[in-house]
Amino acid sequence: MGHQEQFLRIERADGPGLIAFVVKDLAPERESVWHRHLRGQFMYVESGLVCVRTRLGLWTLTPHRVGWMPPGEEHTVSVIQSTQGWGVFVAPQAAVGMPDEPSVLGANELMRALVHRASAWADSDRLDDGQQRIMDVLMDEMRRARIADHPLHLPMPDDRRLLRISRKLLAEPHDNRSLEAWADWAGLSARSLSRLFRSETGCSFAQWRQQARLSRALERLAAGEQVGEVADALGYVSVSAFVAMFRRQFGRPPARYFAQRSAPV
Repeated sequence: MGHQEQFLRIERADGPGLIAFVVKDLAPERESVWHRHLRGQFMYVESGLVCVRTRLGLWTLTPHRVGWMPPGEEHTVSVIQSTQGWGVFVAPQAAVGMPDEPSVLGANELMRALVHRASAWADSDRLDDGQQRIMDVLMDEMRRARIADHPLHLPMPDDRRLLRISRKLLAEPHDNRSLEAWADWAGLSARSLSRLFRSETGCSFAQWRQQARLSRALERLAAGEQVGEVADALGYVSVSAFVAMFRRQFGRPPARYFAQRSAPV
């Protein structure tokens, strides 16, 4: 089946409830335009780095994490580093029990084995009883896959003044202006900025800025930049300060983190 036929097929609600796929080498791509799919998408990253933006914020998918995009959810996708992985397109009627909002989930070896097996009949419009049983087990495993908190989710505020600050910080993460200076720049008091940031994102301003820097750090490191270059680009006073922050978040320094994330599930 050609690429166009496959695209048209996943944009139909009829046919199998689940369509499995394997990605062998997804080349780096700039951020896509905003778009949505009729089917939901469950995408596991085995190696590489993918960033997904939705109305709720920015998710960074590192190896061994699954991105879940509900049916009809508008989003953009950036492939930061050549990526391999696997996943499932889920028809709206089959997505019952999955999260209603975009999420980062966990995965296990059973899911991987089931998807790789099911990808062999991805072109079939009708499944036999044995194939359907495999899909039922896969769907059950997907419904069980939950991670309560993901350190690489960056929630975006709705308030236009906070959104202006957030976009500026994402574009220029090295900007070390204080909360008071940012509040003055956006036209509100420091107290209001602090209160609104927490109420709209669930994070303090300092926590959000650190999350933004972490997201940008992973993108740059995955693209092959040196740790010192990344630390400087993000506004850290020294390489050691950046490495210490990275270690606090991920339990290991950048080089060891990426070496560990490249191991198979």
